[in-house]
Amino acid sequence: MVPEPVLIVGTGALATLFAARLSAAGTPVTVLGTWSEGLAALRQNGAGLDGMGSFPVQTAGSQLEVRQARYALVLVKSWQTQRAARQLSACLAEHGLAVTLQNGLGNDAILAGELDRSRVARGVTTLGATLLAPGLVRLAGDGQVSLEPHTGLAPLQGILLEAGFDVKVVDDVQSLVWSKLVVSSAINPLTALLRIKNGELLRLPTARGLMATLARETASVAGMLGVGLQFQDPVQATEEVAMRTAENSSSMLQDVLRGFPTEIDAINGAVVRKAAEGRLQLPLNQVLVSLIKALPVRGKI
Repeated sequence: MVPEPVLIVGTGALATLFAARLSAAGTPVTVLGTWSEGLAALRQNGAGLDGMGSFPVQTAGSQLEVRQARYALVLVKSWQTQRAARQLSACLAEHGLAVTLQNGLGNDAILAGELDRSRVARGVTTLGATLLAPGLVRLAGDGQVSLEPHTGLAPLQGILLEAGFDVKVVDDVQSLVWSKLVVSSAINPLTALLRIKNGELLRLPTARGLMATLARETASVAGMLGVGLQFQDPVQATEEVAMRTAENSSSMLQDVLRGFPTEIDAINGAVVRKAAEGRLQLPLNQVLVSLIKALPVRGKI
């Protein structure tokens, strides 16, 4: 029996990682994106996983090249979500399912606005990936894929398990989303501004203190919203991730080094907006949002 195809929306680090591992396991993969260099590399060489080889994928530069996709993994940057939602509205099957594994808050709501909530599932991944070149990625930290319950999810869960992903369906995905947000809001903007890898934050006393303050601020918003986190101490949890991913360049750092837009609005910006709803002040998060948004942007993907 021919395996069920999977559509991957995005051409960046995580998209390439998922494309490579799914293709290696025999799943037919189509990658839909707008980054011409990434699409050209994937078309010519396949999805490359450093140390493992390259694996064939189909590519599409427009939703017009994709028809009736049953499963789609949405792995674009948060500022690209609206465009991805419009593309999927034209190429996702009537009873198809789009699963977002993106960073930050609000991506699922944007997708649901175009697709209807019944065709969207939210997930969280702690996998780390570094894009070495268009179409070539290095695994920068193993991790889990956690998905919220959905009636149409079981076949896709099986496909991901066959590809070697550690996949779990969890009842309280909101807790996982905010737990990841605590960590990413503390690590990503600092590494992007200081131009350092995650582990360096632990070796620089001032940076370590800033990271701790950011983690506490974001955790306070989760508490205000009544969201339980996966850990008791947000600072300890963030430092453990920084240590475990010491050699990783955060996704925000990778974006800044390439001169691309960042996901600051969906990470720290989203935290600040949620805090404002409850009249909670997050001075350091707000400053980091402003500093990241002040950086020059030279291009888009």
